[in-house]
Amino acid sequence: MNIPHRFRRSYCGPVRAVVFDWAGTTVDYGCRAPTEVFRRVFAQAGVDITMDEARGPMGTYKKDHLRALLQMPAVATRWQAAYGRLPDERDVETLYAQFEPLQIACVTQYADLIPGTLQTVAAIRGRGIRIGSSTGYTAAMMEPLVAAAREQGYDPDAIVTMSHVPAGRPAPWMCFENARRLDVYPMQAVITVDDTPVGIEAGLNAGTWTAAVVRTGNEVGLSLEEVAAVNADELQRRLDRAATRLAHAGAHYVLDSIAELPACVDDVERRLRGGELP
Repeated sequence: MNIPHRFRRSYCGPVRAVVFDWAGTTVDYGCRAPTEVFRRVFAQAGVDITMDEARGPMGTYKKDHLRALLQMPAVATRWQAAYGRLPDERDVETLYAQFEPLQIACVTQYADLIPGTLQTVAAIRGRGIRIGSSTGYTAAMMEPLVAAAREQGYDPDAIVTMSHVPAGRPAPWMCFENARRLDVYPMQAVITVDDTPVGIEAGLNAGTWTAAVVRTGNEVGLSLEEVAAVNADELQRRLDRAATRLAHAGAHYVLDSIAELPACVDDVERRLRGGELP
């Protein structure tokens, strides 16, 4: 008997997990730690890169980040001027070998929790929501950062790094691994929170809801002190540009910071009750 199958399952339950990024989202206001190390590594190689160039591929696995930097036409041209040839995979490996110990050494200098993190996590945990996390860092890079965050009271239920998955963002594997460790499904019950377009893309690829944070993240790229000191018009220009980039990446929600996440959870649950999917 040939009976057409028309059933479409729709999850209508509550949000069950939130997967937070680290630098620029929950710690390291302005996402400064990796940026500083990328610039330092290139400077040691005799090739300067700009702050905007260093931030461009942010959110990806750090070796992929280096590879993307070397593939930028302007950076490749500078490399060729310095070495008489275009960069290749050997250069990626050489730079990464220098990058990893420098990142591990300095990551705790940028480990302060972003204001509102503890309150937000407590609020959503109070609703029975599990806390996951993902990052472009490896397990070795994360070890001192996780310890520093725990001392400040932030301790996610799952910590997934590039060392635990076959490929980094925008692949969905870290989102899936968080869901597995947290025993949470379907993916429509998960919100991915990130400050980079590639992190938002990873959440979308995993089938989760996505919330982008603007003021504290890589796209604005200012520390808490710099945000307080910068000209109001310049700050607004940066905020608008960042919000536009993250919205164009496909974020379901664009937030000033994670302090706005509880209201976002409310709205996701409203949409789920109405039968909407991410």
